[in-house]
Amino acid sequence: MMMMMMKRFSCPCWSSLLLRNKKNTKINCQFLFSTTTTIAPSSEDEQEDENVGSKMPHFNHTPSPYNGPSASDLSKRRKLYLPTAVGPYYINPLNLVEGKMQYLYDENGRRYLDAFGGIATVSCGHCHPDVVEATVKQMRLLQHTTVLYLNHSVVDFAEALAAKFPGDLKAVFFTNSGTEANELALLIARLYTSCHDIISIRNGYHGNATSTMGATAQNFHKFNVVQSGVHHALNPDPYRGVFGSDGVKYANDVQDIIDYGTCGRVAGFIAESIQGVGGVIELAPGYLPAVHSIIKKAGGLFIADEVQTGFGRIGSHFWGFEAHGIVPDIVTLAKGIGNGTPIGAVVTTPQIAEVLTRRTYFSTFGGNLVCAAAGHAVLRVIEKEKLEQNAFVVGSYLKECLSSLMNKHEIIGDVRGRGMLLGVELVKDQKLKIPAKAEMLHIMEKMKVGKGGFYGNVLRITPPLCFTKEDADFLVDVMDYTMSKM
Repeated sequence: MMMMMMKRFSCPCWSSLLLRNKKNTKINCQFLFSTTTTIAPSSEDEQEDENVGSKMPHFNHTPSPYNGPSASDLSKRRKLYLPTAVGPYYINPLNLVEGKMQYLYDENGRRYLDAFGGIATVSCGHCHPDVVEATVKQMRLLQHTTVLYLNHSVVDFAEALAAKFPGDLKAVFFTNSGTEANELALLIARLYTSCHDIISIRNGYHGNATSTMGATAQNFHKFNVVQSGVHHALNPDPYRGVFGSDGVKYANDVQDIIDYGTCGRVAGFIAESIQGVGGVIELAPGYLPAVHSIIKKAGGLFIADEVQTGFGRIGSHFWGFEAHGIVPDIVTLAKGIGNGTPIGAVVTTPQIAEVLTRRTYFSTFGGNLVCAAAGHAVLRVIEKEKLEQNAFVVGSYLKECLSSLMNKHEIIGDVRGRGMLLGVELVKDQKLKIPAKAEMLHIMEKMKVGKGGFYGNVLRITPPLCFTKEDADFLVDVMDYTMSKM
């Protein structure tokens, strides 16, 4: 998440800088990306902050008074009652209590610019009025029945969602999360092909359940449990990969895995079109089309993980796989599908979906009426407000601005991604590409930014799709200032 705060009506971005206006009033600015810890600004920050020269865009919203528990109180109780949960970001965690479009507010009413979007989840904007209205309306009528009964909310959404896909991708299964969607997709592939072997890409992330943990290829997301039948292919990373941007050469490794590591047939292949958790890595050109052909010849199904890349986030296309000119057999969805509502989905063909009728497949909350109403509203908002086009225009502008910083700051090794799914990789040296881990931690504290990548050195920028050019300017200015002070 990326945010900045300026007293009650200013900046958002995960960073903590003190700015001063013309009346010499201190203005605390923070950016929200996807990081880990936060520290209070030092006295040196206070002395130098007048050089920032950037102001958070005006936003006409007054947050409601907050009378709830403080951040310190919540931190103590969280440690006691949620001991296994991932720890909050920053040394002094933020207590976020309200959101409106691309902005968030903390317990003190300070405003932040959200450039992380709840990890690419908030698509339309925080508490978008149309999504809120649809959700509340459904809650007042009927909250839950399960799909064992008829109700237009879930059927209407499934029909509208299927209409966004090419070919015969019309069969929809609703789930509760992206992990569950990927888990179901892998099960379907194995049932349909009567094979067990799955191929995924190194550095990819697909969830933390039994099968998805196997498909995930990062050691820090994997427990020491049985993860059978998954082979990890070379990551087609244009920046750090052994074959640079030659996608076909990377694809040859998939063929080698089939030839030397399987019986010659596989259940399927799963990949993100842009690796999100892995550090916003765009796959080398030509890779996915080549792999698609290889997998089909081996009798497998191609699974497109659109959990982070879907719903117009990449700007150029509504789905990430469309940018590669392929049509998958199965597509998995979550995050942006509900704008923060817990819902996921698997979309496939009626022929492939038939395998789930051989036994009783059921999810109590899959297709929940309230979540379906929210998801349907998200589709309408994206179309009505042209958010896909905005992601392309503003995202391209932001990427260009970030790229311009590379010439000024040696610490920036690469700027990549599409639309509102961007990554800035930090290195100690642009030629040697040594990960700047310590520097990343410093920037995280100063900017409140979010990180990703195998080495934890990539700033992940995934804001709500309503992000503006003014927001982009503010973000880049604060990043420039923060790096200049290192």
